[in-house]
Amino acid sequence: MFTPLDPENIRLYVCGPTVYDYAHIGNARPVIVFDVLARLLRQIFGTDHVTYVRNITDVDDKIIQAHQETGQPIAIITARTTQAFHDDMADLNNLPPDVEPRATEHIPEMIMLIQKLISTEHAYEKDGNVLFNVKSMPDYGKLSRRNRDQLIAGARVDVAPYKQDPADFVLWKPSSEGQPGWDSPWGNGRPGWHIECSAMSQKYLTESFDIHGGGVDLVFPHHENEIAQSLCAHGPGTFAQTWMHNGYLMVEGEKMSKSLGNFITVRDLLNDHQGETIRLCMLMTHYRQPLNWTTAGLVQARDALDKWYGAVRSTPYSSTGHIQSNMADALADDLNTPLAIATLHEMAANVNRSSDPEQAANLVASANLMGLLQHDPEAWFKIRHGDSINRLGDAEINDLIAERDQARASKNFARSDDIRNQLAESGILLEDGTGGTTWKRA
Repeated sequence: MFTPLDPENIRLYVCGPTVYDYAHIGNARPVIVFDVLARLLRQIFGTDHVTYVRNITDVDDKIIQAHQETGQPIAIITARTTQAFHDDMADLNNLPPDVEPRATEHIPEMIMLIQKLISTEHAYEKDGNVLFNVKSMPDYGKLSRRNRDQLIAGARVDVAPYKQDPADFVLWKPSSEGQPGWDSPWGNGRPGWHIECSAMSQKYLTESFDIHGGGVDLVFPHHENEIAQSLCAHGPGTFAQTWMHNGYLMVEGEKMSKSLGNFITVRDLLNDHQGETIRLCMLMTHYRQPLNWTTAGLVQARDALDKWYGAVRSTPYSSTGHIQSNMADALADDLNTPLAIATLHEMAANVNRSSDPEQAANLVASANLMGLLQHDPEAWFKIRHGDSINRLGDAEINDLIAERDQARASKNFARSDDIRNQLAESGILLEDGTGGTTWKRA
């Protein structure tokens, strides 16, 4: 059971993106998972009592490589890719974090933390490099549950002459000409990746906070090294009290990679699928489990959303709904999103059986807790879901429906059927009712 350090100030830190290229679906999974967690914490403890921090890594070897390959200034690359990340994550119905610190804006805090580690003999300087002394921390490797030799082998550590031990990792490194650098007591250089999150979480959440999240791929070395730096700087029992890691993502049963041709960016996916469909597809698997990303999963997610939106479209509501208790309970049980989704299916079925506006409002409120059912129901069925079949615009569709109405009124049923078939071929389904004809995209 989660017990906060201070119920009036719940603190959550999640490792954010390294902004050198468009986000891929593996990057999107932790954003969606921890967005749901932040929504849940705000529901339980109150919006004003939760601080969600997710950083931006805007100084990194991958960014430098992108600069060298394209010739574009680093500031232009990071500004463009950060904006793209924000746009793509918003399209997936993610709320922005309360604080989004950028690494380059917190260099003084990193230098201060490194100086403290040096003063306590947990770090040392050599030839402009500052390294963490792994042997100074007896329980190094506790998070990943591997001994030191296993950790060294798994990390493929760089054996360098400036290291006292192969396992020691970089806190600060010199910058060569053409690379970003900052003045420091050890010369012009830039921070190591791990020190960034330790410094930024300390600044915005203090030395001890409730939850640290990220992908399971970050357990070692990133999170292990964050722990080492922070505990050695601030003492036992500090830093993150609870760790949460989402599982790996595969594509159609294989590891995602550019060499296999199955590398999928969020931006490309949004060309063919609504963001809410992508979000639900992510949440159909428990966050701790590996996620197998499939076309069939996207179809299943879209079908589920169509049923839920169909239920609330058929039962108009005006009141503000209430989150169903078993929905909140499912999410409170280690973010059991599959169980929460099953609850939404049951709620939608009840709406269809009862036509009760209050139950429809409760369905929407409960789905909103997961960032779902964010659209007006009528608008949902008119959203373009891929350009391959939905070539007609809304105005064209409405004009054809008006022409069909005239054909039916004049008993020109052949023309009426032609229009219905024309719309169907473009993925537009008509529904005739006592109030007239409505339409939706297939």
